[in-house]
Amino acid sequence: MDVLVAGASGALGQPLLRQLVARGHTVHGLTRTPANAEAISRLGARPVVADAMDREALLAATRDLRLDAVVHALTALKKLPARYRDMAQTNALRTEGMANLLAVARATGARRVVAESMHVGYGLGDWGSQVITEETPFAPPGRTPGLEQVNAAFRALESQLRDAEGITGVAMRYGAFYGPGATESTVAMMRRRLVPLVGDGDGVMHWIHMEDAASATVAALEHASPSPAYNVVDDEPVSWRDFVGRLAEACGTPKPMRLPRAVVTVAAPYAVLFMTTRLRVSNARAKRELGWAPAYPTYREGLAQFGRAAGFATA
Repeated sequence: MDVLVAGASGALGQPLLRQLVARGHTVHGLTRTPANAEAISRLGARPVVADAMDREALLAATRDLRLDAVVHALTALKKLPARYRDMAQTNALRTEGMANLLAVARATGARRVVAESMHVGYGLGDWGSQVITEETPFAPPGRTPGLEQVNAAFRALESQLRDAEGITGVAMRYGAFYGPGATESTVAMMRRRLVPLVGDGDGVMHWIHMEDAASATVAALEHASPSPAYNVVDDEPVSWRDFVGRLAEACGTPKPMRLPRAVVTVAAPYAVLFMTTRLRVSNARAKRELGWAPAYPTYREGLAQFGRAAGFATA
């Protein structure tokens, strides 16, 4: 299979390139930064330098390719966004960026497009004990203008995938990312005590190790007739209190201090909503249809591995 991975130098892109190359696929790695081309080549992929937000330049850079599939693994997030405006670039990548990559798919003959969505697109808030499946309506109207901008971008990404004529579109509703390339910035902030627990830290959601996110994406690319969306999460939802507590143990950082929700909301309203959401989803469809299962079924195994790989003593 000939595959173009957009966001090839990112936290998801790098393990995805490695896994695709290891499975014998021809991989083209899209980056807007020429300096990343060498790293993409070292991973065994062929670099393509263009900005995914510049449609004409993107089409020109991919003009000579004949592809089977395109992967959208683009975000502009280097750390947990604090304010709604921190999501603006990522919102644009989910809307205009998705449209541009679909244009590339049509121009190059690709019949499958797999794109990065997130399980929080079901809606930030308190879902109680409900376990959400892919049949649950996705990206409901946001309760505030800022949240609506985020949800509207999720809707736009998935509706474009669903409605693309002649193309099989697959949305990967990943859990919160962690592992190499995704967690280092959080560890650095924890060392400076800049990651507080909001209230009791009892918000609950799922996480997914970067390697497991990549392996699920490979499975969606290779599966004969995938479903239009998959929840790609680990097997056990966890509270923020337990997750960052285990991360502190794995990486030898101070444990976060607790701050009242009202205090943190002043500086970081989006982050507070993210960290206080209670959201449980099922990964049964991905396991059943894709033959996929996370190598790190819970955050405990994944954080222990991350700590070891980063050279920290683990509990």
